[in-house]
Amino acid sequence: MKRLLTTLAATGLLVFAGSAIAEEEYNPVPAGDAQYRECLVRVNKLYTGGDEKSPIPKQNKAQAYCTCLWNETPDDFKGNLSKFADSERGKKLDKVCTKYSNWD
Repeated sequence: MKRLLTTLAATGLLVFAGSAIAEEEYNPVPAGDAQYRECLVRVNKLYTGGDEKSPIPKQNKAQAYCTCLWNETPDDFKGNLSKFADSERGKKLDKVCTKYSNWD
C-alpha cells in the first residue's frame, strides 16, 4: 500500500510539474498565420515597446502578446485578435496576454 501511495504521489507531482511548465509557454503559431501577422502589425502601430524582450525565449513583447491571443481565442475565431482584445468583451483576455508578455 505504501508503494502504491508513493507511486501516486510521484505521478501527481509529475502531472503538477507538467502543467506548471505548460502554463509558461503557449503552442507555437503556425508559420504564415494571417491572424497572427495582422495582430503584430496592429499592436506595433498602436503601442510602444513591442520590440522589447519578453519573458518568453526568442519572442519580443508583441510576439508573445499575439501568441497568447492566438492561443486563447477559440479555434473558430475569425476576427482581428488585437481588436478583440481592445473590445469590452476582450478585456480579460488582454489582461492575461499583457501579463504573459510582460507588456505593461
